[in-house]
Amino acid sequence: MERLTDLDRRLIAALREDGRTPVAALAQELGVSRTTVTKRMDSLTARGIIVGFSVRVRDYADVAQVRAISLIEIEGRTTDHVIHELRGLPEILALHTTNGGWDLVAELTCVDLQDFDAVLKRIRGIDGVVNSETSLLLSSVVR
Repeated sequence: MERLTDLDRRLIAALREDGRTPVAALAQELGVSRTTVTKRMDSLTARGIIVGFSVRVRDYADVAQVRAISLIEIEGRTTDHVIHELRGLPEILALHTTNGGWDLVAELTCVDLQDFDAVLKRIRGIDGVVNSETSLLLSSVVR
């Protein structure tokens, strides 16, 4: 895979800040031509580095009021089964494999604490889940 250039990194950072920034404004901010910005965006998209653009909403505007990170330990060779089961839970926004003491990290969002409790019970009830530790996210200081 082709490495990211400094320009690619700066462009991605600018798009993370505001994915709706016009190409002309990006070009001015990055000190390059609009054509260069367009070509870099097309290249990053074609290479699968940029996989899409989305909307971010303020935390208080989000319908889901409870957000959490759940660290999950998996028994033996049950990883594929556990991942398959977790993918079926709509409350899981993202699921990551990791190293260290935990095997998976799940980003959760729930409407309320009752829903949150039910999701934790479902996660802990999946065959192959040995242990979990979950922390509520109180506020986001950097996104």
